[in-house]
Amino acid sequence: MSIKKSIAAFNEAKEVIPGGVDSPVRAFKSVGGTPLFIAKGEGAKLIDIDGNHYIDFVQSWGPLIFGHGDKTIENAVLEAVKDGLSFGAPTLVETDLAKDICTLFDNIDKVRFVSSGTEAVMSAIRLARGFTGRDDIVKFEGCYHGHSDSLLVQAGSGMATFGTPSSPGVPADLTKHTLLATYNDIESVKKCFDNSSDIACVIIEPIAGNMGLIPADEAFLKELATLCHDRGALLIFDEVMSGFRASLKGAQGHTSVVPDIVTFGKVIGGGMPVGAFGGRAEIMNVLSPDGPVYQAGTLSGNPIAMQAGLASLKQLQSDTTLYNRLESLGKRLVVGMQEAAKEQGISLQVDVRGSMFGFFFNDQPVKNFDDALKSDTTMFAAFHQKMLAEGVYFACSQFETGFICAAMNEEMIDSVIEKSKKVFGQLA
Repeated sequence: MSIKKSIAAFNEAKEVIPGGVDSPVRAFKSVGGTPLFIAKGEGAKLIDIDGNHYIDFVQSWGPLIFGHGDKTIENAVLEAVKDGLSFGAPTLVETDLAKDICTLFDNIDKVRFVSSGTEAVMSAIRLARGFTGRDDIVKFEGCYHGHSDSLLVQAGSGMATFGTPSSPGVPADLTKHTLLATYNDIESVKKCFDNSSDIACVIIEPIAGNMGLIPADEAFLKELATLCHDRGALLIFDEVMSGFRASLKGAQGHTSVVPDIVTFGKVIGGGMPVGAFGGRAEIMNVLSPDGPVYQAGTLSGNPIAMQAGLASLKQLQSDTTLYNRLESLGKRLVVGMQEAAKEQGISLQVDVRGSMFGFFFNDQPVKNFDDALKSDTTMFAAFHQKMLAEGVYFACSQFETGFICAAMNEEMIDSVIEKSKKVFGQLA
C-alpha cells in the first residue's frame, strides 16, 4: 500500500498549519506514521488521496451514524444551501430540531444551539454558575469537555483536588475554580465538596469516550446525582459524543439517572458543525435574552446544520431496530477481536454502548483514567499501523472511542476480525 501522496501532502501542510493538522490527534503522533489525507467517504469506507480504501471506525469522531454520504442528509443539506448559507436570524428549522430534542428528553424543556461541543459545554457551565451563583466546578480525570480554559486542567500536587493548568496560555486564576475527581469513585467527589462550599456543578461524560470507552457505573451515577442534589449543585451530562450514539436518548437510555443539563453535538449536526445544551425551563430561562447569563453566536442555529441534524434525528426515530443492529455489530467486532487476541496470548479489554465501542490492550478491567493509562500503548500503536495496512481505519489513539455506522454489516465486521487475527499473529 502506497501513501506517497499523503506523505507529500502532510509535509506541505506542516509549512502553513501548526503540526500540519487542525486538531492534534490527527497528527498520528501516538501511533506513529503519517496521517492519511482523505479524498472521499462512501458509506462505511474512506478513500485517501492515494486511492487506498479503508473500513472507517472513526466516522468523523462520531457524527456519521448513517455513514459517509447518506443520501437523506445529503439531500437535506443541498436543498437548504439553495436558500442561503447563513442568515444570523431565526429560522423555522431551529424550532423544529429543538422540538424533536425536547420531545425525546423528559428533562429538557428548552435547548440552545451553538456551533461546537466545546462551545456547548462552556456555555452550560456558565449557565450553571449563573443559576447557582457559585464559581467552582467538578470534573473527572480523563473526561474531555473541549478546550475552554476552565476545563484544560490536570491534578494538583499533594492532597489538593484543585486543578492546575494543563496547557500554556491557561491562567491559573481560572483553573483554580476546577476541582478534579476520579471517574467511578464517589469518595473522590465527596472530597471535592468537602474542600469547597462554592461548587456550581459537576460535569461528567456518563459514557466516557475520550479516555477510551469507559461507561460510568450505575451505582456511582446514582450517588453522584444524590450528592449534587443534597449540596445544591447541578449535574451536567456531557453527551457531545454519546448523545444519540449510545441510544436514541444517549446515556439516559442506559441509566435511570436524570441530569439537570445535557450537552449535545456530533449526531445532531448530521456531520455539520453543531452543538447544543438543554435543561429544565427554570434553568434555561436564566440565559439571555430572558435572563442575565450571556451567550451568543453568529452561526448558532445555522440553517444548513439544522437541516442536516433534523434529517439525522428523523431517521434515527423512524428505524426502531437501528440501535440494536449497531450494538450487535459492535459486540460482534470487539468479542471477535478479543478472542483473536486471546489466541495469541494478548489481553484485550472491550466494551460496547449502542453504536460506540472501545478496546484496551490491558490485562485488567478499565474503570477510570488511571486504569486506562496502564494500557499497552506501544502495542496499540503497532496494531493500529498494521490494521491500517490491512485497510482498517481505527481511531489513532488508545484513548479514543470507535463507532459503528448503519452502512456496516456482519460480513464487513467479520472481515475486520479476520484481519485482526492476522495482525495479532504478527504482534504475538
